[in-house]
Amino acid sequence: METQSLQLIELEVLPITRENFQPFGTLIGFADDGQPFDANDAQLELHRGTPRFYMMNLPERGLIFRQITRHLQVTQCLAAVGGKPWLIAVAPPIEPDNLAAMPDPSSICAFEIPGDRAIQLDRGTWHAGPYFTEPSRAFFNLELTDTNQVDHHDCHLDRLYGIQMRFKK
Repeated sequence: METQSLQLIELEVLPITRENFQPFGTLIGFADDGQPFDANDAQLELHRGTPRFYMMNLPERGLIFRQITRHLQVTQCLAAVGGKPWLIAVAPPIEPDNLAAMPDPSSICAFEIPGDRAIQLDRGTWHAGPYFTEPSRAFFNLELTDTNQVDHHDCHLDRLYGIQMRFKK
């Protein structure tokens, strides 16, 4: 489908809270050293492979997306390097064991993540991002060593629904 014929949907960017992000994962804030593990910590699922924690450098991609992705084998944690806020679009994990299950476009939400916070995406959470407006930005990422090779399941919103989405700030 040509870009000109795609419907553009504006996503209002919400400030993130633990409560409004809960359907998608966990907002991770600061904790005192030695504080026992609790529900405010990332609820990691890394047992289906070898964990990989790395820093990735991403180029700026604009604020429009036509695809949303999920990982069925692992939770994923993301945080900005350098303390600047960034954007992500998410949709709830539906049938995380069903490869054919696709997100409902009306369930896609956009959040601004403060630069001093991290997020943990639940297994199967649909996501597009990180997005930002600088020429490039570095992020911390925790997933599995082969997530991008064998566990990268995409929904092409443009092909399936005839839409593209833009972060509206």
